[in-house]
Amino acid sequence: MAGLPQAILFDLDDTLISAGSRRLLFQALAEAFAGAFAPLSPADAAARLEAHAKVFWDDPERHRHWRMNLAAGRRAMIVEAFEQLSAEAPGATREAAEAFAARVHAGREENRMFPGAVETLQAIRAAGVKMALVTNGDGAGQRAKVERFALAPLFDHIQIEGEAGFGTPEARAYLHAMQTLDVAAADTWMVGDNLEWEVAAPQRLGIFAIWHDHLGEGLPPGSPYRPDRIIRALAELLD
Repeated sequence: MAGLPQAILFDLDDTLISAGSRRLLFQALAEAFAGAFAPLSPADAAARLEAHAKVFWDDPERHRHWRMNLAAGRRAMIVEAFEQLSAEAPGATREAAEAFAARVHAGREENRMFPGAVETLQAIRAAGVKMALVTNGDGAGQRAKVERFALAPLFDHIQIEGEAGFGTPEARAYLHAMQTLDVAAADTWMVGDNLEWEVAAPQRLGIFAIWHDHLGEGLPPGSPYRPDRIIRALAELLD
């Protein structure tokens, strides 16, 4: 515990709370919608959906546009993917896409706290470390998650993009959080699952960046990102 910093900034989605693996959700739903993808196999359809989702959400402009309305963004992504698949799978109609998208959104909203997350936050707080929750997304949706999991008492500062008017990877998102906590970048850690927003961007400000590899898949091949530390479980922060 002596190695902890003065302050830690935490991301929320897929850092403290989990919606599970998108890839595994696609695999399960592709089996359920096998008729829509024929003659493609469910495994092939799921792989292509995951590849399309990665391209869709990795685009900074599209991500910035849709992250304030994830339901509509997920629908747009699925409809676009189905349109591409329809040349090979006649059953991949707009109607099927709409039904699939609804299932995807419902599945991704079944959030739960990662094992040991609450206990880890409590231990860090007890050690006297200042903590801020820094999350993107719409105010109502993200605030509902904060309330659902009773996170507010664990943090000194909660910063939601939809409420603050800015979010990561904008520099002011990290700077504002640190200013509120009255700490310097050299005395701050950032913990999150996104290699650009919770690793590269804060590193440019001098923040120690910790990547939460919650799926245990390691850095992507050829990744230009180099986290200062990689953890697979939040409790490792206490090691």
